[in-house]
Amino acid sequence: MFKSTSTKSISEEKKELLNHCTKDTTDKEKTKAVALLSGGLDSHLAVRMMKEQGIEVEAVAIKTPFCDFDCGKGCGHKVLEVASELDIKLKTVYLGKEYLTMLKNPKHGYGSGMNPCIDCRMMMYDEAKKHMEEIGADFIITGEVLHQRPMSQNSNALSIIEKGTQMEGKVLRPLSARLLPLTNPENNGLINRSMLGSIRGRSRKGQLDLADKYGIADPPNSAGGCLLTDPQFSKRVRDLFKFSVPEPSINDVELLKIGRHFRLNSLSKLIVGRNHAENEMIKSLCNDTDYLVQPVTVPGPTSILRLNVHPDLRKHKNLLELSIRITLRYSDTEAEDKYEVSVVNRRQKLLRTISSQPCTKNEVEDYRI
Repeated sequence: MFKSTSTKSISEEKKELLNHCTKDTTDKEKTKAVALLSGGLDSHLAVRMMKEQGIEVEAVAIKTPFCDFDCGKGCGHKVLEVASELDIKLKTVYLGKEYLTMLKNPKHGYGSGMNPCIDCRMMMYDEAKKHMEEIGADFIITGEVLHQRPMSQNSNALSIIEKGTQMEGKVLRPLSARLLPLTNPENNGLINRSMLGSIRGRSRKGQLDLADKYGIADPPNSAGGCLLTDPQFSKRVRDLFKFSVPEPSINDVELLKIGRHFRLNSLSKLIVGRNHAENEMIKSLCNDTDYLVQPVTVPGPTSILRLNVHPDLRKHKNLLELSIRITLRYSDTEAEDKYEVSVVNRRQKLLRTISSQPCTKNEVEDYRI
């Protein structure tokens, strides 16, 4: 007669099985991921998909001089709202001067404009990786969709970014995961691959279907893209890098976003406001070494003459005269008449009123960036 050699009772075996199942559940609950959260729909959905699988998620949001989620524009300004809605912790990181240094000479080049997409993503991955290590998370998730962005979201670019940040296998892209190689969390059984997405390209149908599934009311449209992809803005950035001595400041970058820009010579640039809001911003961004130009006798814009050298009215008299005439071109003026304009330079303790005529349209276009 067969006799079992086990000394464990049935009740003990059940207890061990229960403990094993409990341990598996506990381990699952302890699995953590760090999400790169932009405030747009894709990263929102990526977090939802992870939480659906019981993954604990914390988020990192990246601000740069060209993408600021407090600006009230695009998808980025919703990042705090989205984090709150998802009930996840949020860490914000600002990449300032180091981003400008990278932008001047990105290792992997530019896209259609001045957009250094691969190098930019690598900087973001590095920040997410730091937070992952700080909190003991297992992997990173992003809202990237295969072939949605031509430069940074193709298979080769994704591989370059992972290798360059030593994150191979540690980045999960839930929206497109079933179209991409297996990642560590999938191989380790932390993630059920069958519950992940297979979205590709620029169509939003897959995302909108998921938004409906998760009950996301009024999902945002696809973001308009990075400011650095804009052709006109890219011209301003190239001009800034070409003529800045030694490197542009964050203040210089903020000025790029507003006004009309004119390159007067290799040492000077004029920025002319287009409306009241921009005039006020120009005043707030005016440095001590700038010449601030404002019409006195007629309504008109506020302008900044910015020099790469120490201001000297005797040396820069012609530049200042040209700046005044361009400013008057956009004021409520007549071509043949003279108008008074105030000129202020805090470094020189200068406050002067100068009379001049406006430029012609053809003259202005010669200097426009």
